Amino acid sequence: MGKRRMLFIHGMFLTGRSWAPWVEWFGARGIDAIAPDWPGREGTAAERRASPAPELRALRLRDVVDRFEAIARAEPELPLLVGHSMGGLVVQLLLARGAGAAGVALSSAPPEGVRSFAWSHLVSNAAVLWPGSAPIEPSIGWWRDAFWHTGAPDDVRAAYDQHVVPESRLVGRGPLGPEAKIDFARPRPPLLFVAAAKDRIIPPALNRANAARYRPDAGVTDFVELPERTHYLVGQPGWEEVAERTLDWLREREV
Repeated sequence: MGKRRMLFIHGMFLTGRSWAPWVEWFGARGIDAIAPDWPGREGTAAERRASPAPELRALRLRDVVDRFEAIARAEPELPLLVGHSMGGLVVQLLLARGAGAAGVALSSAPPEGVRSFAWSHLVSNAAVLWPGSAPIEPSIGWWRDAFWHTGAPDDVRAAYDQHVVPESRLVGRGPLGPEAKIDFARPRPPLLFVAAAKDRIIPPALNRANAARYRPDAGVTDFVELPERTHYLVGQPGWEEVAERTLDWLREREV
């Protein structure tokens, strides 16, 4: 893996601080990593829930992608990209722009044209379709049901209190339009999709369909589904297994 840094990209309703255990885990193995925030995450999660950042009203998916492309291209070597949920889609879009050495997409949101009609997916994502641009303010009940329905109540509450923030409704609509368009035949670096068997927001079948859209000659496209994992596979107990799978794959692909 050389001296490339890892660039972690969080998803909707979270912050770069949600990656802190991953940054420490990889650092202990000699791999430097960074986990910047999307816009609108200044202060604590509690502060943001009490007062959603005004910029969330205008924030779009392309703004997030542009921000992380600038970060990636500022590195001495293109970084290894790891993204969760909407961050997984950002990884796909950055690889399409040639802004990463390899990518791992954990429970990735889908690009334009890749759809699921699973009931849990539709219900979990319904808020992005409401009219207007007011930020989505997630309740703990919604977050538990959508992200971590298998978690113990105290653990779910602690994670919510520490990490969960309001989110841009416009970013959530990004996968429905050209901001999320990908040329599935265009050559790009290796890409691993990791699906969570108990994911309600991004069902495993949607991850599989996402991976299957890439043409064989576009580059290495690998897929793995992990049992007993929810959409919060980056934070629920046992996340170290997901990190280990990520590291093993990167070493296997010699990036």
